[in-house]
Amino acid sequence: MLKEIIIAIQAYFQTHRFIIKHRLWKWILIPGFIYTILFCVGMYFFWKSSSYAIDFMLLKTGIKEWIQKMESSWLSWLVIFAQIVLNLVLMLFYFSLFKYLFLIIGSPLFAYLSEKTEAIMEGKDFPFSFSQLLKDIIRGIKIALRNMLWQTVYAISIFILAFVPVIGWITPLIALMVECYYLGFSMLDYSCERHKLSTSQSIAFIGKHKGLAIGNGLVFSVMHLLPIVGWVLAPSYAVIAATISLYGNKDEGTALVGPVA
Repeated sequence: MLKEIIIAIQAYFQTHRFIIKHRLWKWILIPGFIYTILFCVGMYFFWKSSSYAIDFMLLKTGIKEWIQKMESSWLSWLVIFAQIVLNLVLMLFYFSLFKYLFLIIGSPLFAYLSEKTEAIMEGKDFPFSFSQLLKDIIRGIKIALRNMLWQTVYAISIFILAFVPVIGWITPLIALMVECYYLGFSMLDYSCERHKLSTSQSIAFIGKHKGLAIGNGLVFSVMHLLPIVGWVLAPSYAVIAATISLYGNKDEGTALVGPVA
């Protein structure tokens, strides 16, 4: 799996050169700016709401009042640390919901961008088919909803685990890995669908190549650490990188098709 994670990460560097060479910036910047605006607004309100939610829980459970009565700096530190961990877990959960909403909205563009990438790599044109594009869009929405449901189930479990002392401290890392996997899954599925893999076949294929999904989602998440520029580039880069990681690594046994030009 580690080897596939490295392949997925390297695909992002290939993506940058690929975009420059084939002048694909218009397919990157327009959806990127829309994503950035929605991301900034969403994260602001999500952070506010998560802080209010945690304070509300501490008040209603009586924990905050109990800590004040105990007057223990050690207990206060543990509560503050726990609040930070819970905030991070909630932010990852909120980010997941936002991500899937954007994947649903942007599915027409992402399906087309994945197809265009493959066409350039194979050195041939795929004839435009509105019916096929519509199928890609519907498939992308279904997969996004499926992944959102499963990730929500895992997120609730991780959120509960976050209340367990010591063990709960690693929950942000667990949540991040789950987040990366399902994000990468959605990006890889555009290629799987185009090559006539059913949903169950796609799930099985990506399940065998979890590293590609995790690596793709990991770089996508890391790009968000670079304000504005990273946010603008992340969505379309992830789609192209997912396509390249599949079609550009036949020798690694991950390709859905034959050798590419």
